[in-house]
Amino acid sequence: MSASQEPSLGVVVPPAWVRRPANLARAVTAELVERIVRGVHPPGTPLPPEPALCETFAVSRTVIREAVKILQEKGLVQIRQGNGTMVTSPVMWDMLDELVLAATIAEDESLAILDDLVVTRRVLESDMANVAARLAGQDTIDRLRALVDRMDELVDDHVIYADHDRAFHDTIMQASGNRIARGVVRALESQVINTARYTGQPERALCVASNQGHRRIYERIAARDPGGAAEMMFNHITEAWLVRRRGPGDPMRLRR
Repeated sequence: MSASQEPSLGVVVPPAWVRRPANLARAVTAELVERIVRGVHPPGTPLPPEPALCETFAVSRTVIREAVKILQEKGLVQIRQGNGTMVTSPVMWDMLDELVLAATIAEDESLAILDDLVVTRRVLESDMANVAARLAGQDTIDRLRALVDRMDELVDDHVIYADHDRAFHDTIMQASGNRIARGVVRALESQVINTARYTGQPERALCVASNQGHRRIYERIAARDPGGAAEMMFNHITEAWLVRRRGPGDPMRLRR
């Protein structure tokens, strides 16, 4: 900080983020998202009025209005003339939104939301594996083989193994050319990549079993077998999750 920027003695200067309304609105939004997901503000009930929210967060009405606008964009609230701001049903929430998905995963003890994430991922990735088996060039097939061979050598190093695991799946997604499906999968994965309930406990046996699934997928793509590649991808994602899954509840959504 330069001399011209230094505060006078005895003057309390608030943190920089407090002086940036946009950043402050995002911080308030994040807290309200968590409160709505936790049920502090249940569906069908109004959010506290602006003055109460201003007092709770020690911010201006401008900040609160911006935060509520963002909540509306995420599908968590509806602004009703004369009735205030109402919290919506979870079926209205944007589950691809980073804040909404992260808060929902953190709150869900049954693992149902992670089951749904796996179901969504396997549908998209099995289709992309089908297309990759038809469109992948020899360089892609060579890269998949190299990744599978390398992962066989990395089963005792789960951190580096995981990096190669993601590279394997991403190579197939890129080969399919489906940028939308790849974007959805990557967005979902980014929310759970560091979540222990999703990644499971790192064990050598799990890496070995996982890479056997990768090899079966690679072999079907190399053989130009779209149906086989899709089936192997579907089975691999399902089985890998069932092995990692540690928690209550029957994973009925995974059954087919």
